[in-house]
Amino acid sequence: MTTTPRTLHVSPTRAERVLGLLRDLEVPLSAVRSVDVVPDGPAAARGVRAPGLGLPGLRLIGTWRGRGGKSLVSVRRGQPAVRVRLTGQRFDTLLLGVDDPAAVAGALPPAR
Repeated sequence: MTTTPRTLHVSPTRAERVLGLLRDLEVPLSAVRSVDVVPDGPAAARGVRAPGLGLPGLRLIGTWRGRGGKSLVSVRRGQPAVRVRLTGQRFDTLLLGVDDPAAVAGALPPAR
């Protein structure tokens, strides 16, 4: 995940692209509603996997669908994550495992 002054860019690894059926995603920073740090990424995923890879408690990659909308998920056990809630985009939520979630959350705009 990288940011520019106007956009948030998510670029999955080759393995994430294949296993989770994901592709690059770019959203304007104006679409970011809130950013939360999540200590346990796999426990924070909600909904039904469709499509993607789900090894419960170990690795989750792909699209999760539920009452709250559609989420792009890429998390693994033992790694904290960042949950980014979006408005007006293809995904309602991004749940991404990162090594330094506080730094990533700080680089995104404050909640609206």
